[in-house]
Amino acid sequence: MSDPTRTLVIPVKGDEILLGRKKQHRDGAFGVGKWNGFGGKLEPGETIEAAAIRECLEESGLKPTKLEKVAELNFVEDYNLFGHIFLATEWEGEPTETDEMVPKWFKQCELPYELMWDDDIFWLPAVLAGKKIKANFRFANNLDTDGTKVNPTQSVELFIVNHF
Repeated sequence: MSDPTRTLVIPVKGDEILLGRKKQHRDGAFGVGKWNGFGGKLEPGETIEAAAIRECLEESGLKPTKLEKVAELNFVEDYNLFGHIFLATEWEGEPTETDEMVPKWFKQCELPYELMWDDDIFWLPAVLAGKKIKANFRFANNLDTDGTKVNPTQSVELFIVNHF
């Protein structure tokens, strides 16, 4: 089994956040068509923070220079992933379309939750409001191996924490 550790960076500018729409590419992609933050797997020997910065740069053109860890999300059974979520409030570069993602700024009050992962509605508003959270998610469809099918959240355990 591969390492389930993942990173996710959400750049924040005032009342807007930058999301990327996942594109199909030659290696296939997990969650094609969904709007999400920028992130992915760790490379051998890489720290979580270094992976977050690298993935954000590769997928959006932004190199975060100020990150704050805001959540740990555990996806049990269905996807077997453990995500370290960061907000970026400072960066170098400009949002740029890449082979993997099409970036777009959204007002926080106008996020396209219907086009995002089903769990996002549970945790994203909390972290954007300044909370730090730990959460466990279980989805209804264990057969959604590529993240493109309708897959509602079946159960949620969400905890507010003071720090990471």
